[in-house]
Amino acid sequence: MEKKIGLYICKGCGIGEAVDVEKIQNIGKNALRVPVVQVHDVFCSREGIDLIKKDIAEQGVNSIVIAGCSPRVKTYEFSFPGCFVERVPLRELAVWTIEAPEEKQLAAEDYIKMGVIKAQKGEIPEPYIIETVKSILVVGGGISGMTAATEAAKAGYDVVLVEKESELGGFARKLYKRVPTDDYTKGVLGDVNLEPLINEVTSNPKIKVYTSSKIEKIDGQPGDFDVTISKNGSTETIKIGAIIQATGWKPYDAKKLTKKYGYGKFKDVVTNFEFEELAKKNKGVIKRPSDERVVKTVLFVQCAGQRDPEHIPYCSGMCCATTLKQARYVTDGNSDATAMVIYKDIRTPGKLEYYYKEAQNTPGVMLAKGEVTGIREEYDKLVVTVEDSLLGDKAEIEAEMVVLATGMVPTTKEPQDYLIGLAEAAAKGDEAKAKYIETTKKPEFILNLGYRQGPELPFLEGGFGFVDSNFICFQYETRRTGIYAVGPVRQPMNMTEAQEDAKGAALKAIQCVEHVAKGIAVHPRAWDTSFPEPNLTKCTACKRCTEECPFGAIDEDEKGVPFYKPNRCRRCGTCMGACPERIVSFKDYSVDMIGTMLKNVSVPSEDDRPRIIVLCCENDAFPATETAALHRLKLDPALRFIQLRCLGSMNLVWIADALSKGVDGMLLLGCKFGENYQCHFAKGSELAKYRLGKVQETLDRLQLESDRVQMYEVAIDEYWRIPSIIDEFMEKIRQIGPNPFKGF
Repeated sequence: MEKKIGLYICKGCGIGEAVDVEKIQNIGKNALRVPVVQVHDVFCSREGIDLIKKDIAEQGVNSIVIAGCSPRVKTYEFSFPGCFVERVPLRELAVWTIEAPEEKQLAAEDYIKMGVIKAQKGEIPEPYIIETVKSILVVGGGISGMTAATEAAKAGYDVVLVEKESELGGFARKLYKRVPTDDYTKGVLGDVNLEPLINEVTSNPKIKVYTSSKIEKIDGQPGDFDVTISKNGSTETIKIGAIIQATGWKPYDAKKLTKKYGYGKFKDVVTNFEFEELAKKNKGVIKRPSDERVVKTVLFVQCAGQRDPEHIPYCSGMCCATTLKQARYVTDGNSDATAMVIYKDIRTPGKLEYYYKEAQNTPGVMLAKGEVTGIREEYDKLVVTVEDSLLGDKAEIEAEMVVLATGMVPTTKEPQDYLIGLAEAAAKGDEAKAKYIETTKKPEFILNLGYRQGPELPFLEGGFGFVDSNFICFQYETRRTGIYAVGPVRQPMNMTEAQEDAKGAALKAIQCVEHVAKGIAVHPRAWDTSFPEPNLTKCTACKRCTEECPFGAIDEDEKGVPFYKPNRCRRCGTCMGACPERIVSFKDYSVDMIGTMLKNVSVPSEDDRPRIIVLCCENDAFPATETAALHRLKLDPALRFIQLRCLGSMNLVWIADALSKGVDGMLLLGCKFGENYQCHFAKGSELAKYRLGKVQETLDRLQLESDRVQMYEVAIDEYWRIPSIIDEFMEKIRQIGPNPFKGF
């Protein structure tokens, strides 16, 4: 279909008073050769929208450029199915942020040119449609997995639940009682009572349960996963649309605490999990392991090996409430019994604080702040040494039993430790160590993903074994599209929190399948029908795209040539930025498109008038800039902002093109990244920073200073930083001086 562009210039929100709209209209008609150019007082009004619709119907306009307000507002009004739509935020980037009238005008003209170029270069994406399997796999039959399975089934989805044990229930089966979930002030312990949930799962015709089973392999992509399940020596491969990993946790290895706490050395030093099993075995009557005598004094040690860099550096979240519950096992029905709790801090968030206050008033329960430094055995008692108490004195306390709150470790930690060990040995070229790790420490993998990046879900460095989910922006969503982490494999949590978590993950899995069926991205660009379309005839098989893709969306054939699995793709464009041959494009986003926009920005010939290009990500930096405009913060008029899907899509050729044209500097604004990353595309901003380190070679070739290109990290709520970042960068540019290519 032949492209026909319509340029629609809005005069509302003060635009008409701030810029010469008639001049912009003439530029559109004459310089840019746009066949249809219209001006209206308020284009988002019914009359304005009808005018655009009339041009679509009568003049065949199919590519629309609306110059007015931010693309983040009026999205419903400016939706025209079957048309390419580009929004140019004159209001935010010219009118509200620039003071001098002549500079407002020049900025408006530049943004109009770039908007029209985008419409000229862009095409309406065609969705990638496959025959989608509307079923969900849940791996793990504990409280999280069963809840996720029932919620998905209630929504009408077929569910396959795989549990490695012979029965459902997970760790919750080992519990005697549970922390209260409603009336916290009375302190009445709740029954675990898993049978109703287990019966709901096993009796639901939409849920197929595999017990004593494991995942042999997972191949494919969202909407079309091939999952091989093994049971009793036989295998079965089924089609699955989306996957939820709910494999839970296991206790920290208390044998590592022998030296300090005497675990394994003294029979009556047990973990909180073993104490729970004792209570269940004897129906609440606590008998110590050494002689089966009913105990009257039990000392609980909080954070035993937790919040400790030598063991577990994090807080497990549920231990304090669990200890308060277990203290009641000791005192309930025994008025002579005493439960002593030695804590670093008590952490009972939310309504559990009422439960903590109730425990403070419970007869027989004693709570004291302190640090347990040692445990020894004297006759038939244990003597616990406590230091750093509130009184500052060293104390020794006798008890018949000691219970260590050892904390929770995700089931994913062991596979992750193994993979880390292999990677470190490979990096050092230590083949002997790699072979030793392979032969002695190889764990049983959980998902066994058929991804070139590895058999398990990715993890954050310093994530302590928990599955990497973008917990700031997108809960549950891992770096493997269509695979969601839920419960204690994602972060420490109690049973109630795990059940809530499972409901959210089920909804995310459903969203994934529905989006794939429509051919649109799953997240975060949940409206996007585009996907990467590489020109493989020019591919050199350098593998940069496959290695840098954060989501494992690109595999390689036997010759090393990449091939895409589009439903794994998040549409970030990282592969586009990685490719040195510039062969990766989207129909509405390409290296050529952005490059042409850069080349058409006006560059003042006067030496004292700089021109700066700002490339910023659409998720944090660009919204932060627009928020700065909303607050009427003024920005240097030398800047021209170009929005990228992700800073990871930045191709280094853009820097060379802009600087060789005479642009004085380039400022890159991306999401924050690191251990607590916020980048919507996980690695995009970090990869941009890495690539920027290689820009020096390009600038040296152009005989330009490396400080002309700088990158800053900005969170979406840090709009107030935008002016100071710009001022700091502009000062550097003024010190360096004008670009010597200016005027050529």
